[in-house]
Amino acid sequence: MSVPFVPPEETPPVEGCTSSAHPERPDGGAWEHPMVWVSLIVFGAVLGASFFLFRIFGF
Repeated sequence: MSVPFVPPEETPPVEGCTSSAHPERPDGGAWEHPMVWVSLIVFGAVLGASFFLFRIFGF
């Protein structure tokens, strides 16, 4: 007779449904959308670069 890997009172890892074990997280708002922050950083960089370009070319 072979020895079972899992005790009789426990569910083996291949049985059971895991659909309810991992609930969907709620939306984290702006923190879940990094393109908002990337666009703000790029916009600030373009604004800073344009300041120095205007100073160099005397506009």
